[in-house]
Amino acid sequence: MMTGSFFRQAGQSSRPGNKLDDEVFGHAFNYRVILRMVPYVSPNKGLLSIAIIAMLVFTGTQVAVPWLIKIGIDGFISSGDTAGLAFLVAVFVGNAMLNWGANFTQELTIARVGQNVLYALRRDMFHHLQRQSVSFYDKNEVGRIMSRVLGDVYQLQEFLSVAVVTLGDLLSLIGIVAALLLLNAKLGLIAMMTIPLLVLIMAFWQPFARKAFVRVRFAASTVNGALNENISGVRVVQAMNRQERNLQLFDAKNRENMDSSNYATRISSGLLPSVDMLTAVSIGLVLFFGARMVGASALEVGTLVAFVMYIQRFFDPIRSLTMQYTQLQRAMASGIRIFELLDTEPELKDKPDAEELPPIKGDIEFRDVSYSYDGREDVLKHIDIHVSPGQTCAIVGPTGAGKTTFVSLLSRFYDVQQGKGSILVDGHDVRDETRESLARQTSMVLQEPFLFTGTVKENIKYTHRETTDETMVAAAKAVGAHEFVERLDNGYDTFLHERGVNLSIGQRQLISFARAIVDNPRVLILDEATANIDSYTEMLIQQALQTLLKDRTAIVIAHRLSTIRGADIIIVLNHGEVEETGNHDELIKKNGLYAHLYSMNFAALKEAMPSEVST
Repeated sequence: MMTGSFFRQAGQSSRPGNKLDDEVFGHAFNYRVILRMVPYVSPNKGLLSIAIIAMLVFTGTQVAVPWLIKIGIDGFISSGDTAGLAFLVAVFVGNAMLNWGANFTQELTIARVGQNVLYALRRDMFHHLQRQSVSFYDKNEVGRIMSRVLGDVYQLQEFLSVAVVTLGDLLSLIGIVAALLLLNAKLGLIAMMTIPLLVLIMAFWQPFARKAFVRVRFAASTVNGALNENISGVRVVQAMNRQERNLQLFDAKNRENMDSSNYATRISSGLLPSVDMLTAVSIGLVLFFGARMVGASALEVGTLVAFVMYIQRFFDPIRSLTMQYTQLQRAMASGIRIFELLDTEPELKDKPDAEELPPIKGDIEFRDVSYSYDGREDVLKHIDIHVSPGQTCAIVGPTGAGKTTFVSLLSRFYDVQQGKGSILVDGHDVRDETRESLARQTSMVLQEPFLFTGTVKENIKYTHRETTDETMVAAAKAVGAHEFVERLDNGYDTFLHERGVNLSIGQRQLISFARAIVDNPRVLILDEATANIDSYTEMLIQQALQTLLKDRTAIVIAHRLSTIRGADIIIVLNHGEVEETGNHDELIKKNGLYAHLYSMNFAALKEAMPSEVST
């Protein structure tokens, strides 16, 4: 894969880090984008060859029409040759049928090539996005990424169709110019007197068109991001009664999108009438000088008619090229953004000599680990922790203490920077092993359960499709999910909507637990995984975990401290540092931060008990 500097060398800017840049725009032709498109187009060279041949035939039949009319007027109508005229009509009809067939073949083959390229690009982008580091998604909004995958890929697919049509228009222009000069060189030069004026108009129009396009793309990306954010957070919006305020904020973004689109439309609309005006001027010049030449018997009537038709056809491809110019610009800009994304390397990459992590027992050690995001202040500071195989280690502390960062480093969502310590699993530095081999032996259950569109069975077997139904059911029973799943309309074959919204949060979390158990991990990470589960369900899970965690290492982040009383080790983090270490009884005796947090937690639980009983 080429590096991200590929397009920056072409004079394009890039924002720091892995942040995508929507302000990039392109010229109507960018050879670097063309070169990058070759691997996607080359598998379709057969279809593309057919399309080009069809385009040549289509262009030829288009250019032939005025010449056939000239022959009919000057050769057969003027002499009263009805037999010759009948033959010419047959040729004319045959030419029209050939024109239709060529046009149909061209459109069909280009559409197939475009869809094939669209499929390949989206496949590669999806694969690339799946490989990106978590830090990439920290820096880029989902709406912006979706704009790349959907909008930009579609624009680049449209480029193929436009490119073939553009080539056809250029060949048509060449054919028309050749026909004009062959018919009458003097009158042909007169007809093309307006071309320098057209060039000046295009040169004046182009900068405004480019600026308008940049504004449209940026505004559209902003609207997409706002839509995604507010739809994803609709429950929070309604709970906090923010609908009207959010509407005002969205309305401002949407209005900017509308204004920018209207401005771009005005810019485009101003060019076409100019082309039509030049067409009329050229026709007027041809009629004026051509009529005088006909009167002087220096030109035949049929030739003059053909000239007028050729001039109309001459400006048709120019008009088309004018509109295609914007499309080409849009396609080149989309191409730059797409390949910029594909060239964005994951910040977290395995070393070239990374090895497969062998089967582990679950020995975990943090050696003097510090970590900062983007070089800012350390959120973890000099962490020294050792968890033996089969032990349960609880990580507690106030908000912002660094708990989630701790488990993110262990899962290699991020890597510890050089010189800031190391994380060892069974004595292996995780940075020296492949992340995939680490992920196969660990599993994580998050606070916010995420289920995928599909059946309950597919979600539980998410990473292990080969798992038997018996094993799946056993995992569901172990976490207390089997009973409610059986009550669903189709049991384990019940279809779940996006993110499992047709289940309660607690039910979704139980499915997540079952999915983790099916993974049969050596290390199980629970990141406040019981936060959204009621006390009764949590009690069932705690009972199940006593069996499930046997001979497994568990790292548990919990805000309900009552749930981790039985942990072998409790690590108390505060401001990124280890403040206390021990088991529950030891920490209570110290009467430090843990004891304070536990007393607060116990008091809150005691207050909640009556309401829970009443429900």
